[in-house]
Amino acid sequence: MYAVFVKEINSFLNSLIAYIVIAVFLTTIGLLMWVFPESSVLEYGYADMSTLFNLGPYVFMFLIPAITMRFFAEEKRTGTNELLLTRPMTAMQIILGKYLAGFVLVVLSVLPTLLYFYTVYQLGKPVGNLDISGTIGSYIGLLLLGGVFVSIGVFASSVTENQVVAFVLAVFLCFLLYSGLDSIATIDIWAGSALFLQQASMLFHYGALSRGLIDLSDIVYFLSVIAGMLLLTKLILDARKW
Repeated sequence: MYAVFVKEINSFLNSLIAYIVIAVFLTTIGLLMWVFPESSVLEYGYADMSTLFNLGPYVFMFLIPAITMRFFAEEKRTGTNELLLTRPMTAMQIILGKYLAGFVLVVLSVLPTLLYFYTVYQLGKPVGNLDISGTIGSYIGLLLLGGVFVSIGVFASSVTENQVVAFVLAVFLCFLLYSGLDSIATIDIWAGSALFLQQASMLFHYGALSRGLIDLSDIVYFLSVIAGMLLLTKLILDARKW
């Protein structure tokens, strides 16, 4: 697993993927938080980090699939999967190695936003007039959400050899599980099932964490989705004798 993890991290760094992803994420969020008047903190009149936590998931929804689409699709296309299979590793170890590499890149993308937090903290009147517990919960939620998106991307990459198809499938699944189910729940035809659909969406649990309510059930939900996606990936690889 460690060998796969190191291989993927080196691949990110050597191909500039890591730098591009981090730069795009920080630039996009920076423009939304400080420049564009519709979402700028400076236009609100009060210190707030909601722009990052409300729009960050949608930025991740496109950036993370762009990272993960090559994980298995590229291996199968170039034939390097056969080299991996000759090593003394199980399919799950290979999956975990690739998953952890993608998640580390997500963490590295989020860490520099602490500078945004410090800036907003200083802008408060008085200094520090900021919902600290809500911010901490939102950061935890954003990292967990990023972890789920990486697991979805890993799964999508295992389904097809075409990277574009893997990207599109991952974006669709990320959107469906994040806000799609919540939107579907508003349709009248579901009646008593509406609440279940709403609670099955990541938006529901992410929103709870963003309010500073760090409940174990929300964390278990995200970890369960990650585990489920990685197990599905293993089943796909085993079925296709990858």
